[in-house]
Amino acid sequence: MKTLVSTAALAACLLPYAAAAQSADPDTDSEALIVTGTRSAQPIAVDRFGGSVTVIDEKTLDQRQVREIADVLRDVPGVAVSGVGGQTQIRIRGTEANQVLVLIDGIEVSDPYSGEFDFGSLAADSAARVEVLRGQQSALYGSDAIGGVVQYITLDGREAPGFRVRAEGGSFGTFNAAARAAGTKGAFDYALSATRVETDGAPGTRDGTRNLGHTSNALSAKLGWSPSATFRLTGVGRYARTVSDYNDQDFDSTSPTFGYAVDSPGNYVRNRGLYALVRGELALLDGRWTQAVSAQVADTKRDGFDADEASYGNRGTRLKGSYETTLRATTGALQHSLTLAFDAERERFRNADPSGYGFNGWRRTDNLGFVGQYGLSAGALSLGGSVRRDSNSRFADTTTYRVQGSYGFDFGLRLRAAAGSGVKNPGATELFGYVDGKYIGNPNLKPERSEGWEAGAEQSLLGEQVTIGATYFQSVLKNEIYTTYPAPTYVATPGNRATDSRQHGVETFLRARIGDAWRVDLAYTHLKARENGVREVRRPDDIGSASLAWRAPGNRGGLTFTVRHTGQQTDFAYTDPSFVPVTVRLNSYTLGQIAGDWDLGSGVGLFARVENAFDAKYEQVFSFTNPGTAAYAGVRASF
Repeated sequence: MKTLVSTAALAACLLPYAAAAQSADPDTDSEALIVTGTRSAQPIAVDRFGGSVTVIDEKTLDQRQVREIADVLRDVPGVAVSGVGGQTQIRIRGTEANQVLVLIDGIEVSDPYSGEFDFGSLAADSAARVEVLRGQQSALYGSDAIGGVVQYITLDGREAPGFRVRAEGGSFGTFNAAARAAGTKGAFDYALSATRVETDGAPGTRDGTRNLGHTSNALSAKLGWSPSATFRLTGVGRYARTVSDYNDQDFDSTSPTFGYAVDSPGNYVRNRGLYALVRGELALLDGRWTQAVSAQVADTKRDGFDADEASYGNRGTRLKGSYETTLRATTGALQHSLTLAFDAERERFRNADPSGYGFNGWRRTDNLGFVGQYGLSAGALSLGGSVRRDSNSRFADTTTYRVQGSYGFDFGLRLRAAAGSGVKNPGATELFGYVDGKYIGNPNLKPERSEGWEAGAEQSLLGEQVTIGATYFQSVLKNEIYTTYPAPTYVATPGNRATDSRQHGVETFLRARIGDAWRVDLAYTHLKARENGVREVRRPDDIGSASLAWRAPGNRGGLTFTVRHTGQQTDFAYTDPSFVPVTVRLNSYTLGQIAGDWDLGSGVGLFARVENAFDAKYEQVFSFTNPGTAAYAGVRASF
């Protein structure tokens, strides 16, 4: 078993307002705050947010022993996860994977070339939380935020001081480790962390024997400086590197396995990401007027290898600068907030195909975004609206909007509603193609556009120990980008659909916090995603999860049982020699997990878990299989 442990070496910190958001436990405090739902420096209380949001707190990540963030996203209403070696995707409310904006500590981390983020590269730190906003959010964030926004937030030195380390091993030659050192000194705070996830893997095809290995390393660090109560300078830095084996589909038309995944020795993908952000914030007029300036960079590099020879690659860089100002005022019982924001962004990308057939020069897209956001609070009523205008160097200028409202009654009922629009610009591959004419780009593509609305209700019971809720949502997507195979060559090329893609469904949840001993979380989503009446692939109609956690007196240890169900769905199979995709069915599956831990005293504890406890045989992508039952155990310490 491998035992290499990574260490942290970068320096940075989290946005100042994130500290306020993380000081409250969202599972026990109705006044918990979220930072992702606003461009203001002041976070929003969950019980005043009109949209759909799920917060996965540090305690949940710890008790469920989350090692890769994609796993716990299965517990979020409306989120579907699918993954194979080298690429793990999520879809929110039936949208595509590249229509979800992903932030890590405020940094946009999607690959500027591919336009989406590989969740297989995001391991869980020792102290973190996740916020998931569902529904169109382009009015705040611009392109990519059609389905919603996922933000992964690591805690800074003020929120989680001290030293933590954990290490575990188990099935499939797996070794995982994490280390964190954090604290404060005068006006400074710091947090250094590192994670490593590695496994020899299991076979990834129906009849295969080749184990698919995976190694993921991440280093992050945060520094903050607050010389006064009115000014804070922060920064964020993160380095991530992932190497994953993968298998190909058999495209030998004479083979009996044509179109199916087969063992592909020497095939792997290497992915590297470097991210950084610096932010300065100044509060004036006793905190009623805030100014913030930030700059961020995302630099990505992805290389694929076929039989140990370089086969494809791409490079991407995103530079972004932002200015935000918020003015707050109180008039009698009314509280007003007005936020103006400006974003200047440049994305550069190129195909690094080593054969030379793909385009190897740099291309770029520039975008200027102007945001106006207004919020009104009057007792139990909260209203908000935002509008954004984007001026793009490659596509037509576009305007997006969002409105939302929430009202809470004295008997624990809260009603809320939201509506908005979203936009997703075409990616580099769709515009320019790749690799020896096997996929011809289309520079005349239009951005995808979406509009939708939702309405929900939440009821608190038993003195707010139990909360139940339900949300109905509906969206329509226009100009959907899809792949065509025109005769006579049948070479793939993208185009915009003339018909609409429609999604609607219901999300429900139950959350119970009964004393210090019991935590119960239930979530279920029913989705109908259709394009011109045809079911869209990798969108299961039914998704559900259930988690029951028990803690021993004095919090000396506990057990957590989690069950995650993914219903039947469809996928594309290239089993026809014309390479025109055939629609196939993927069976439903249910995954079970048992996790337990025990405190030995003096900050040292043991933990163990069993994954896929029911030994389910399942496929998230056609003919690519997944591991069976696995067991892990380890030790952790904190000082």
